[in-house]
Amino acid sequence: MIFNLQKVDGNARAGTLNLPHGIVNTPVFMPVGTQASIKALDFKDMLELNTQIILANTYHLYLRPGEKIVKDLGGLHGFSKFPNNFLTDSGGFQAFSLSNNVKINDEGIIFKSHIDGSKHLFTPKKVLEIEYDLNSDIMMILDDLVGLPATKERLRESINRTTKWAKEAIEFHNQTKQQREVENKIFAIVQGGVDMEFRTASARDLTSLCDFDGYAIGGLAVGEPNSQMYDTIEFTTPLLPRDKPRYLMGVGTPQDIVEAIKRGVDMFDCVMPTRNARNGTLFTNFGKISIKSPKYKTDSSPVDTKCSCYTCKNHSRAYLHHLFKAGEISYFRLASIHNIAYYLSLTTRAREAILNNNFESFYKQFYDSLEK
Repeated sequence: MIFNLQKVDGNARAGTLNLPHGIVNTPVFMPVGTQASIKALDFKDMLELNTQIILANTYHLYLRPGEKIVKDLGGLHGFSKFPNNFLTDSGGFQAFSLSNNVKINDEGIIFKSHIDGSKHLFTPKKVLEIEYDLNSDIMMILDDLVGLPATKERLRESINRTTKWAKEAIEFHNQTKQQREVENKIFAIVQGGVDMEFRTASARDLTSLCDFDGYAIGGLAVGEPNSQMYDTIEFTTPLLPRDKPRYLMGVGTPQDIVEAIKRGVDMFDCVMPTRNARNGTLFTNFGKISIKSPKYKTDSSPVDTKCSCYTCKNHSRAYLHHLFKAGEISYFRLASIHNIAYYLSLTTRAREAILNNNFESFYKQFYDSLEK
């Protein structure tokens, strides 16, 4: 078993993931390194931030530079020199986001490369073969992601296809483990939109396959109101095994993460920290600030007085405002360091609160701080 559940406070959970490249403490935020790199940062930055696991993108690395090149250069860890864990997603979200260039059938996903227009087919087996070459510590299987709102017919098609592909994936993974020694862990993805009947069916069918190392909740933050997303998370988490990690894919704001932890989620990823940093939005313990605002032009205080990241210890809001306005590349690094530090600190503080049986106080304090 890769997951050790240490403490439950209400529905919030603290645990440890035992992975090939080190232990990961949960709840955990996984910075997104689409191209095996966190934008504007390198592996030393990530280690200084105490990053235990990052997410890389199967679709993008398959197209460029190619999984065989990554394999020959030591897999994701040797290629990037990041020594800790990697999770790779399956390409299902790219199929969703690039829908004009994609066709989906029961065999898999046919898509055109956004780079050169070449045609490719992702099947459950093909995706895992790519992920074995990348040698990610956690491999997400291929799923059929649906945007919301969606018809019942499309949701039914999605969960049936996702279950079919999950069965093919776990059978192939088990065969691979018999043929050669692999340490890669494998997660299934629960679909069903915000329809509780379909979420129940998807979770039931996937958990009946037994051999998955963890379960993700997919298909949220794709057009539905936050209230529906929270209700769906709260409904879905009890359907998943207590002794397996639960991963909410692609979500989201600090508030989303705190709400999902409260509802029993263990793992998160989102591009928001680095994307918002590049666009001038910085997260703090007191809410978001727009560093481009003229009011920061002469502000000598750090971005966040409660943050101990490199940026906050060494630079002022005025300096970051200047760098942003001047278009200096160094701004992207300094802002990204801070935003990722904030997200990592948020899940670390939530974990400490759970271990101390104090999550409700943490939850209240989080919202109280935003209102000040």
